[in-house]
Amino acid sequence: MKIAKASIALLILQLAIVSAVAAKYLYQRATCPRVWTRAAAYDPSLVMRGRYLSLQLIVDGCGSTLPSAKNARFPRNVNGVPSAPRFNINSPDTVQFQARLGVKDNRLTVIRVSDSENPTGTQTVAASPGAPCDQMSLVDPVDFYIAEHATDPTWLKRGQELWIEVTVPPKGPPRPLQLALKDNGAWKPLAFQ
Repeated sequence: MKIAKASIALLILQLAIVSAVAAKYLYQRATCPRVWTRAAAYDPSLVMRGRYLSLQLIVDGCGSTLPSAKNARFPRNVNGVPSAPRFNINSPDTVQFQARLGVKDNRLTVIRVSDSENPTGTQTVAASPGAPCDQMSLVDPVDFYIAEHATDPTWLKRGQELWIEVTVPPKGPPRPLQLALKDNGAWKPLAFQ
């Protein structure tokens, strides 16, 4: 049986594309900043489901601005002057805005992109009513694949928090690396074999 030259060329092209994507991800894993951030379980309604955890990442938006100054409530001293750079969300509805991701002081941070800027490579951030500025979340969840028979770590007990280490590329969503469980201050990395 002869293999056509076109088939071999197509195979080489496909291998080159897959290799280029893998090389890009390996390069970003080695050079882009990494950060641990809290994660919340999120159950998407997808037709196709695999054995993965869909996690919404908690981000710090305290260094950012909101779409309207009316959406932020700062703590004030007796003279009415804001007394701290941190604020709470002052809106009856969830506030959403486009932002660029970054890492500052070992925290996953967001900086709002104004409407006049190009939103390419940004992420949508949600700020819930009454929440502090360091408890905003990314709207698009991150999928973390686990072994078929692994225990689901999203079933948390009182005092436990789920954390995820991510790589923050210059553009696009964070890429998950590993999970850890924080149990009453004790840190336990989770291994899925």
